[in-house]
Amino acid sequence: MSDEQLEALEAKMDRLIQVCERLQQENEALRAKAGDWQRERVRLIEKNELARGRVEAMITRLKSLESDA
Repeated sequence: MSDEQLEALEAKMDRLIQVCERLQQENEALRAKAGDWQRERVRLIEKNELARGRVEAMITRLKSLESDA
């Protein structure tokens, strides 16, 4: 291999290393976002269940008021 070929190969390897490092950083960021979204989903499900319980309790109270009247 000539010096020029070696330099070209080295430059390609450097670019490949940079791409790998960038992809690794992006992957870590995406994993962090996925974790955030999962936690948000759990929070919203809990909030929805709480609201559902409150609405059901109100409906029960309203029905009992109708029965009393």
